[in-house]
Amino acid sequence: MKDFLKLFETNPVYYYSLLAWCAFAIIIFFILIKFKNLPTYGRHVSKNGILVNNRLGWVLMEIPTLILMPYFIFSSNNNPNMVIWCFFGLYMLHYTNRTIIFPLRLKIKKNKIPIHIIFSAAVFNFCNTFFLGYYFGKLADYNLEWFKTPYFICGILIFFTGFFINQQSDTILINLRKEGGREYKIPFGGLFKYISCPNHFGEIIEWIGFAILTCSFAGFSFALWTACNLLPRSKKHHNWYKKEFEDYPKERKAALPFFF
Repeated sequence: MKDFLKLFETNPVYYYSLLAWCAFAIIIFFILIKFKNLPTYGRHVSKNGILVNNRLGWVLMEIPTLILMPYFIFSSNNNPNMVIWCFFGLYMLHYTNRTIIFPLRLKIKKNKIPIHIIFSAAVFNFCNTFFLGYYFGKLADYNLEWFKTPYFICGILIFFTGFFINQQSDTILINLRKEGGREYKIPFGGLFKYISCPNHFGEIIEWIGFAILTCSFAGFSFALWTACNLLPRSKKHHNWYKKEFEDYPKERKAALPFFF
């Protein structure tokens, strides 16, 4: 990665903290895979304790991203150039959609989110955004030639491919629920032909693209956390679908077409 050795030399505390954060992601992945019955999110969560409206809960979970990243960029002593502003724009594109637009698209229903789930997701977003924001605002060093590198060109194409898959899949799921009747139905269309959770797959692809286009340790850690968090969730959703629907397509995988 572009800044791996430089980061170690100039800011070892940040480097080791980020290394520990990556190790923690791998530990969480194996915990989620091993203990399949952990009630961690969505339809799998027990509705006990303090509950919050579904839309408000989404906003509270994601809002650290829209506060921290602008803070680091606008308070930067690193004189951000157009490359950094581009990274900032891509990040804000995703999280403006996730924090504001996506909750507004949700069908109004009785579902509520436990406050402990909101808190844990907000802490997760705070940590991820801190590592990325601190890097872009304090440490990153890119010149304008970066726009011409294969890292940026390939990475941004992968990012927007993932963004499209994520948006298309979310739209299918939202429209499915708007049809009324049974609350959960088998989704079809797009990459649902191959996997149960193309929305998760799209988000993983997005952040892999972001890691490539920034070519940074911080970007890699974000992609790693996304995969370690979403792959076990996809597997759990997939198993739930198979258990819930006798006619569920047998050829579908959980999150990675033809593989997982």
